[in-house]
Amino acid sequence: MGLYHSTRSRDITCTAKQAIRRGIADDGGLFVSDALGDVTIDIETLADKGYHELAREVLAALLPDYTADEIAACVAEAYTGTFASTEVTPLVPLAKAPGADGAPTFVLELFDGPTSAFKDVALQMLPRLMARTGDAGTTDERIMIVTATSGDTGKAALAGFADAPGCGITVFYPEGKVSRVQNLQMSTQEGANVAVCGVRGNFDDAQSAVKRIFADRELAARLAEHGVMLSSANSINVGRLVPQVVYYFAAYAQLLRAGAIQAGDAVEFCVPTGNFGDILAGYYARRMGLPVSRLVVASDKNNVLFDFLTTGTYDRDRPFYTTTSPSMDILISSNLERLLYYAADGDCELVADLMERLANEGAYAVPDDMLARIREVFGCGWADEDEVAAAIRRCWDDNAYVIDPHTACGYHVLEQLPAAPGTAARVLLSTASPYKFPRAVAGALGLFCPPDDFACMDVLAKATGTTPPAQLAELQEKPVLHTDVVDIDAMSAYVENATSRL
Repeated sequence: MGLYHSTRSRDITCTAKQAIRRGIADDGGLFVSDALGDVTIDIETLADKGYHELAREVLAALLPDYTADEIAACVAEAYTGTFASTEVTPLVPLAKAPGADGAPTFVLELFDGPTSAFKDVALQMLPRLMARTGDAGTTDERIMIVTATSGDTGKAALAGFADAPGCGITVFYPEGKVSRVQNLQMSTQEGANVAVCGVRGNFDDAQSAVKRIFADRELAARLAEHGVMLSSANSINVGRLVPQVVYYFAAYAQLLRAGAIQAGDAVEFCVPTGNFGDILAGYYARRMGLPVSRLVVASDKNNVLFDFLTTGTYDRDRPFYTTTSPSMDILISSNLERLLYYAADGDCELVADLMERLANEGAYAVPDDMLARIREVFGCGWADEDEVAAAIRRCWDDNAYVIDPHTACGYHVLEQLPAAPGTAARVLLSTASPYKFPRAVAGALGLFCPPDDFACMDVLAKATGTTPPAQLAELQEKPVLHTDVVDIDAMSAYVENATSRL
């Protein structure tokens, strides 16, 4: 796989371990490798491989400076006894395929981990990868993970890094813009190395501030004097992105084992996404040989990605909406930068110019030929709040299957968008348990919803015959440990103060 370098300059290079340890390049770019696709995965043998074996193979291809023993240990630690299903990300068929073309549709359940969200798959892995980067820096250097979350990354990162040796973690979330369940997941987190803080603003404000914190050379110098460096658990970190590539291959393997497709058949994936990391992992899988007919971006009312994919113009200067799918309430999709790099055939100067325009002018437009290359692979659609509620209701009526609002965005898009030509099956990535958003789901199903979210879980459970994940139902009994709230411009000082505990 070779060295990694910044999307904005080939002058900033490092190994995979160094890229994971650093999180983001010094120029603000994201780490990429020009060797993506040089190593491919044998599709003919996928059906014979379980999740652990697939994870070892994919990670070895994308992180070449990790030894086979290191990767095997990371996989075993991350996925043994931590997920409810032995498949880790089980595939469930829908009785009635959404959409008029009737292509068989499956749901890839990514929420069987400890925090009931898809980010567990990567964030159970990232701390293990991070712990084995010691040869990438001084052995006594400690790492402070700094992360902004729109809802799910925060808790998944906290669960992975709490009390991890040599690490601390600071999580910022937009105050009042996550669900009560998501809030409690973070505010009740135990761990001596943990800091959780609300910010007065939206996710994009918090994420932009985190990027400025990483770019602050004076802060980095002060922290280095105390043996501390900063890194990220957001999907801007390649160590977050790479583990997500695995479940695309795992979904294909399960389709093969079920007899739903034959080796070589093309599969379409529909992905609810705001920050573009989850669907970018599918692009990586496609570059590594997975037969993907199309990757479909499903957005909520904050449909900046839909507008980009249909017009070629990315414009962040638009109204921000707080929706029932908070993890997608994002106007600056950080991981899109990696796709721009590959779609531009590795033109770092072009990527740097586009990112500078976004920062200074609030928008950029890509060349027509570049947009055409992107649209050869990516489709798109979006759902407003009424359409999300209706999709939850229809999925239940047609399939007796309960989905959360994020997944419902994807379900609606699949109903509206015919399958790409040559598609043998469609897979909808389900990114969170419906019990993380019980009020929205119960309301969509027409159930009487009491004012308390946990009482609402009980109503939903009785009406659908499903069971809330224990780790969510038990939140109401846990004491709140984190109540800090700061303004955006106070985030840097908060991080510096948090590092004093390391």
